[in-house]
Amino acid sequence: MYKIGFDNDKYLKMQSERIKERISEFGGKLYLEFGGKLFDDFHASRVLPGFQPDSKLQMLMQLKEQAEIVIVISAQDIENSKLRGDLGITYDVDVIRLIDAFTSKGLFVGSVVLTKYAPHPRVTAFEERLKKLGYPVYHHYIIEGYPSNISHIVSDNGYGSNDYIMTSRSLVVITAPGPGSGKMATCLSQLYQENKRGIKAGYAKFETFPIWNLPLNHPVNAAYEAATADLNDVNMIDPWHLAAYGETTVNYNRDVEIFPVLKAMFEEIYGECPYKSPTDMGVNMAGNCIVDDEAVCEAAKQEIIRRYFTALCSAARGDSKKDEIYKLELLMKQAEISEQARRCTVLSRELAEATGEPAAAIELNDGTVITGKTSKLMGCASAMLLNALKYLAGIANDVLLIVPEVIIPVQELKVNHLGNKNPRLHTDEVLLALSISAVEDKNAALAMEQLCNLKNCEMHSSVLLTQTDENVLKKLGVRITCDPKK
Repeated sequence: MYKIGFDNDKYLKMQSERIKERISEFGGKLYLEFGGKLFDDFHASRVLPGFQPDSKLQMLMQLKEQAEIVIVISAQDIENSKLRGDLGITYDVDVIRLIDAFTSKGLFVGSVVLTKYAPHPRVTAFEERLKKLGYPVYHHYIIEGYPSNISHIVSDNGYGSNDYIMTSRSLVVITAPGPGSGKMATCLSQLYQENKRGIKAGYAKFETFPIWNLPLNHPVNAAYEAATADLNDVNMIDPWHLAAYGETTVNYNRDVEIFPVLKAMFEEIYGECPYKSPTDMGVNMAGNCIVDDEAVCEAAKQEIIRRYFTALCSAARGDSKKDEIYKLELLMKQAEISEQARRCTVLSRELAEATGEPAAAIELNDGTVITGKTSKLMGCASAMLLNALKYLAGIANDVLLIVPEVIIPVQELKVNHLGNKNPRLHTDEVLLALSISAVEDKNAALAMEQLCNLKNCEMHSSVLLTQTDENVLKKLGVRITCDPKK
């Protein structure tokens, strides 16, 4: 059941004020690292129900006249065709999408940085594409001894070997399509490069997770570890903050590890470091805007389970590492949850066992669970989708929204002319047939009107869904998990 646990309006007000305060603390130029997703932070909206995916963008819009955006992407992620799990697109494709999205809002995208750069055909092709679009591309390299060899890193052979990013505005927002792209390293490299050129520049960090003023083992912070299980990120007590203030706060290992580098750089630039801890670097106000901790905890636990199923399915397709699954299993144990905590998972498996066929179940926002089974006409996800729409529209379950006379010609088209072996209708085909039926059938029209009410619903399939079904359901806002079976 979907329940609001986060006050987004309060967050927008508090967060924008905090960022403006931090900008005023540095004269001349500020590099502001935006962690997580700047444009569509779906992870935050899932674990903090009520958080709007474009909240960070809305705050940035208030500063657009003085801000420029630099997008960072790891060359290794391009080479490996890394995917954004929520959108099903590769990171390089997402960079182009983000550029279009930012510019359509009137925001200035200054350049793109390829971190961990090494020549590769995919990397070169992507770089050429960006240049044709008119965007400068810079190379940043893997630095030997990073992050421990500070004297080497903060030198001409370290950060000095990176390309200097030409920027023109006082606020430089560093963002990326996903974690591990090298945003902080890009900021630190620029601080070094700016200092060499006699330009005073500051740094601040805007990252939603982990939430510094929630307990270390809070489900929201555990869900962040689940989201970055492939990077092996670990939440930890910030030892620098504890030593400086005697106050316990939460940060994560990469920030704690890199803090000595940042501290050394600031001391070289200013003679002293303005921050006593990694927590000091941040401006995150999200923890102050949770209004229902129980709702937030439940949402975060569901996210951990979803991440676990995603890793299992990736492993079944040959794309995931065992270590990632082991870490997610450990996080589930620490959160005292299991697969059984998803009602849709339990009921889809029960139906599959009873029928001997693949089954699916969806938990609607009022807590009702609707199931669907595989038939000759359609797959389990398609059947579930129609059944859910019937329930939401108040239509009796025995009413046919799409008559066989409409479905059968579509099946014949698929098998006889398009070369498909499976005649059953996928969700996209079902929705097309339903929309056509809605022209003359009032029930079909009523069902179509309920599509918006599928957003934020939890769903489970007893088998791996096709990419088509997954994409359609994700576009409807359904939160999907699957058993790793074909």
